[in-house]
Amino acid sequence: MGDQFRTDIDQLAAFTKDLQGAQDSLDQVRTALQSVRADQIGTPELDEACDTFQERWKYGNEQIKARIGKLTEGLKQNTESYREVETSLEESFRRAAAAGK
Repeated sequence: MGDQFRTDIDQLAAFTKDLQGAQDSLDQVRTALQSVRADQIGTPELDEACDTFQERWKYGNEQIKARIGKLTEGLKQNTESYREVETSLEESFRRAAAAGK
């Protein structure tokens, strides 16, 4: 079973960094959209549709942000756990090799 499960710690850390970048990008887009007011766009119907979109986008963005935050935190913890296991195994192998000399 162990030969079928592999974890690339560096890739896990890179994925965590990418998730944080995605969260930052979502925040930047939302911030940029906040500066555009619906009454600057056009017809009352379009203005209302834009306001509705802004409200829905805010809610959706907050939900995505919360989930990305939880996922990122879990990935950080897993990455650290894998690093600790890897370090412990390396140390165990060194001690075993030294004891066998």
